Amino acid sequence: MKTKAPVTKNERLDVTIADLTYQGMGVAKVDDFPLFIENALPGEELTIQVTKVQSHYGFARAVTWKTESPDRVKDVDKTYRQTGIAPLQHLAYPAQLTFKQHQIAELFSKAHVDVDVAPTLGMANPTQYRNKAQVPVRKVKGQLETGFYRQHSHDLIPLTDFYIQDPAIDAAIVKVRDLLRQFEIPAYDEISDKGVLRTIMVRRGYYSHEMMIVLVSRTQKIPSQAQLVDQIHKALPEVTSIVLNVNAKKTNVIMGNVTRTLYGKPTIEDSLLGLTFAISARSFYQVNPQQTEKLYQMAIDKAGLTGEETVIDAYCGIGTISLALAKHAKQVYGVDVVPEAIEDAKVNAQKNHLSNVTFEVAKAESQMAKWQEDGIKPDVVVVDPPRKGLAESLIDSTAKMGPKKVVYVSCNPATLVRDVVRFQELGYDIDGAIQPVDQFPQTPHVESVTVLVKK
Repeated sequence: MKTKAPVTKNERLDVTIADLTYQGMGVAKVDDFPLFIENALPGEELTIQVTKVQSHYGFARAVTWKTESPDRVKDVDKTYRQTGIAPLQHLAYPAQLTFKQHQIAELFSKAHVDVDVAPTLGMANPTQYRNKAQVPVRKVKGQLETGFYRQHSHDLIPLTDFYIQDPAIDAAIVKVRDLLRQFEIPAYDEISDKGVLRTIMVRRGYYSHEMMIVLVSRTQKIPSQAQLVDQIHKALPEVTSIVLNVNAKKTNVIMGNVTRTLYGKPTIEDSLLGLTFAISARSFYQVNPQQTEKLYQMAIDKAGLTGEETVIDAYCGIGTISLALAKHAKQVYGVDVVPEAIEDAKVNAQKNHLSNVTFEVAKAESQMAKWQEDGIKPDVVVVDPPRKGLAESLIDSTAKMGPKKVVYVSCNPATLVRDVVRFQELGYDIDGAIQPVDQFPQTPHVESVTVLVKK
């Protein structure tokens, strides 16, 4: 029997915000029926207007505030909320850290898993931290613009200050934008699938200050390409690499499969935990280097290595965790599905004179099963999966290998909880507290390190 929602569209109500969702929206309950309200914080009393009603929940917008949270930050730029760049900027930073700790604790509690969650490790300056930007290029009011899309749409809002990005990257994007205008390079048009330039991607080394500019084009060549490249490296002395990426498909995927170096080298270098890494245009590299060092150091410390262990690093990327572990282990095996990442990982092992690492291109779950069949017996398995978490087959293979410890670096608490429950069924227990690390200040995302030990 379908129950009727206790609210109707356009109805005005007085509510008190009870909580925040994992996306950072305020939650108010009307007869146990949840309403989600943007820009509302726990404890605030406000008048809202219902905008949408589904069978089990609804959405509303804030009309007027009767009381405001002491954690509310005034003078925020609403552009950052409209674009989803900084959905939590209206929440004071200490309260953001508590929210992230609470988010993990709540999910474990709902799954009836008893666990301690330590306070979130935050940043001294929780802005201007991103070392990589991917900004769309579109024509707005007759002029080529760079910026960010309004949430849930493809309307570009022109922006020059992205708030959470390295300011040198923001400045570089404006320089490139101005040169694209000067050379009259047509911006890509999604509707007609015409035009040339789709996206500008910039990477900058936190320690090295080397900068890479990637021009993502619909066409194999950009008009006035040689002059444009020449002007970019003259205008931006930090640039050591200019790359063309060709994406001719009508798609939302940012980059295509063809990458050509137009100036300098195909990679930039940066360091992490005292190791040097070559980073190419399409390889994954954590976007918050300061917090990544804390996150990885935590994973290494919790692995408790003495120099005698065999370690597997599933989802190794360009070898960032693998090589940091190799300094403290006997042998490390890394696997990743992206061929370019493994190429980079091998180069990075040579760069850092580490010969006790082996890298394979494969899906983590199939390579784990193969290693298990080959009789490789790891003492520690480190996993740092994407948001969808671990495949069940990978958890099974890991348990069959029987490592003493599994160190789980997670970027999604929901899949972490699901995977931990599976590990518990296979004879592993959580050891110590889960440690959240704030890799993405001003957003609801949270990373964490969990240690599982064999019973």
